[in-house]
Parts: sequence; C-alpha cells; structure tokens
Amino acid sequence: MHDTAAFLAALGDVPAISDPDIVRRKSRDMTANFSPVMKDDALRHVADVLVQPRDRADVLRVASAAARTRMPLVMRGAGTCNFGQGIPLAGGAMVDMTALDRVLAVDGARVRAEPGARMAAIDEATRPGGWELRIHPSTKRVATLGGFVGGGHAGVGSCAWGILRDRGNILGLEVVSVEEAPRTVQLRGDAVNRVHHAYGSNGIITAIEMPLAPAWAWREAVVVFPEFMTAVEFAHALSTSDGIVKKLVSVLGGPIWRMMRMLKDLSGADNDGMVLAMVAEPFMEAFEALVAEFGGQLASVAAEGQGPYRVPIYELAWGHTRLHVNRDHPEVVSNVGLYLDPDLVGAIRRSHRRFGHLLGMHFEAKRFDGKLSFQGSPFFRYEGDAHLAEVMRGMAEDGAMVANNHTFLVKEGGMKSVDAEDRAFKQAMDPHGLMNPGKLRFDEAAARESKGGDLPSAGWRFRGADAAEPANA
Repeated sequence: MHDTAAFLAALGDVPAISDPDIVRRKSRDMTANFSPVMKDDALRHVADVLVQPRDRADVLRVASAAARTRMPLVMRGAGTCNFGQGIPLAGGAMVDMTALDRVLAVDGARVRAEPGARMAAIDEATRPGGWELRIHPSTKRVATLGGFVGGGHAGVGSCAWGILRDRGNILGLEVVSVEEAPRTVQLRGDAVNRVHHAYGSNGIITAIEMPLAPAWAWREAVVVFPEFMTAVEFAHALSTSDGIVKKLVSVLGGPIWRMMRMLKDLSGADNDGMVLAMVAEPFMEAFEALVAEFGGQLASVAAEGQGPYRVPIYELAWGHTRLHVNRDHPEVVSNVGLYLDPDLVGAIRRSHRRFGHLLGMHFEAKRFDGKLSFQGSPFFRYEGDAHLAEVMRGMAEDGAMVANNHTFLVKEGGMKSVDAEDRAFKQAMDPHGLMNPGKLRFDEAAARESKGGDLPSAGWRFRGADAAEPANA
C-alpha cells in the first residue's frame, strides 16, 4: 500500500484530487479502445490520487514528495496515447501536467515550450512567423507536446522529416529527477532519446525545444484508384518525389474507408485503393500530374480543414483511422508493421495477397533511419491472441519489421531500444524506481503480470538496437 496521506502532506499546497471517480477517469487513456489484449488489464489499474502541478516549482515539490514517501508517479498529458503509456500499473499518483502549457520562446526555426502545451496552440504561436511543428500526431488539436515526446513515435510530417528519434527532430529537453532533492538535467543531441518514448519512466519533462518547418498553405487531397496496389505504388512515387512538398501520405484499402462514416461516400464501388495526402499549394500542379500518371481520380481537393469530411484530413489518418472504423466496428483491430525500401512495394504486395481475405490494409508513409517506409498492417476482426500472433508472423515473413502494439512494456513494443545506458540513466534520474513502474523491463516485479509481452515481435532496428533483421528484409 502507498502512504497517500504522507505524500499529500509532503506536497504542501500543490493541488491534488482524491475523488475516486475523477482519479479513475484520469487513470485511462485510449489503450482499452485500441487493444483487446490489454483492455481488461488497462481498466483494472487505477491511481491512488491525482496531482495537478501549476508550474515548475510544483513539479519539484511533487518529485521530492514522491521520493520521500516512495509514491509511484505516472505523468499524464491529454491521455490520447494508445499503447498503455499512461496506465498506472503500480497505482500511485497520476500527475496531470496540462497546466504547464506555456510557449516559452519562439526563436526563428525553433520553439521552446512546457510539456502541457497543446500542439495546436504551439502552431498558433509559430505560424505568424511562417513556421510550424515538423511532426505532430493525428490528435494534434488536443495532444500535448510532452505526451507526444514522452510516448509518441511518428506522425503527420514524418513522410518528410522522419520519426521523432531521428537526429534533429528533438533539439533539447529539460528533465527533473525524482529524488529527495530533485535535480534539473538539460539533454541535447542524441541524449534526448534517453527520455523520448520512455513512457515517462526516467525523468519528469519540464521543457522541450523542437525544430520548426516552413508553414505552407496546405491542400488536402483524396485520391482513389481501381486497384489497391496501384494506390500503394502511387503513394510510393509521391513519397519519393522530393520536389513535391508534402505532409501526409496515407493509404487505405477499400474495405477500410467504407467502414469510415466520413469517407465512405467519396468513392465509387469500383475503387479499391485510396490515398489521403497533404501537399503544399505551389506543388499541386505536379501532384495532379502524378495522379494522372497512375490513373487515379481526385475525389476531393480542399484547403486544410475545409474538406467534405468536416475535419482536418490528418484526423482520418494514423491512429484516427482505427478510431473512426471502431465507432461502428469495435471488433476490428490492427498491428504495427514497418515495410522498408528497397522492397517496400514488393513486401506489401506479398502481405496483400496473404491477407486478402481480411478487411483491407492501412499504411502511413514515413522516413525511418534515413529510409522510406510504410507503417501499417491489415485490419481484421479480433479472434483471440493466437490469431493476432498469426497475422504478426505473416507480416514478418512477407518482409515487415513487426512492432508489438499490444503490450505495456517499452522494449517489447519494439519502437525503442533499451540498453545498459538507459538502465544507468534510469538509475540516476529515478533511483527509487518510482516513475511509471512496470513499463521498463528493469521494473521486473511490476511488469510481471503485464499483458501482451509474449506476442511475437521482430523489433525495429534503430541505431544501437539489438533486434535481428526481419525475414525477407
């Protein structure tokens, strides 16, 4: 049992809420919606108390109080994550960071902000100067920067800029240790990846410095094709057309968009492939020429956020694709696979043949470690863990690098390597093992009953990672 009374006494006047209904709601994220493997486990874990620091000084009080009373801490932003990042496996205090929401500085092509800053608000602050964030999730309108950096991986913009882990996509982090006398550590360069995608397990982020990209006038396009593989080939050609400035390249199989209320009426019955794209306005002529070259049809072209689907087009892509499908088809699930060039199209063709009896495939174009890749998988009705594992193995046999998105564990998820240096950093920043216990394999006791860790995963081979090459890669 945690000594909640002693922890609250040590907090002083830092706002805290013990109402069980509020604490239960804040102990949830999107995991239960996205993974039937983790659903029951996610719903049974509840924090003991909700803490709401108002500023950096409050954060230091929270860190010190936790260390003195041995209270576990789980950092929370908007709660839009879906890999179990914000589920309190060991209970403790849920720390709501959304009040730390200031944009601290905009300096040319870089921005420094607090972790609770909404990503849409950051773009509002930088766009008057002609800049915007390079990469953002499909949940941009509500997601916080700290949540994205701490638990995210890629997103809208990754087709041009790569993933968050790639050098230069996170410029700097300010992180507070969880000790009786908390320390503030500044991380720059490759060191930022000690904290990025660590699920808030090795330091409390209090400030983030990100690079910016030119803020183009974006045009949204929906392109349809008679054949799904033609859509894949077009998306590959668009992604490798470096002269066309783009922000989103998303590929949907016919069964998928027909399960999405906002897209189902945009294409005729004879089309089986759809590409959602965001292209900078000056390059639309070149884009439309490429569409014609592949025999596609423009079902919609609109200014950003003005399409007939009534939301920004990126809210139909990435994680939002499943979200829209699950509104009417909650039994539909997917995996995460990475199909890499030089055989990206060939590997997807093999998977398309293998899984043609399922519900279509969904891919997002992104740069990965300097290479073009398509991230995605088939959509299918969940029939149990054995079926899920069978699909993952088939994707790997076809040439995909498979990440396990049905586990609470950082390393088993496959999107982050965890090595001896991560262990040393964790020990230095969190010597009592209080930060999000159970999410790193170092926390063996808390992780022992975590679901999904035994599903197959080839792992994603980042710089310094120890995962093996996938089959046919």
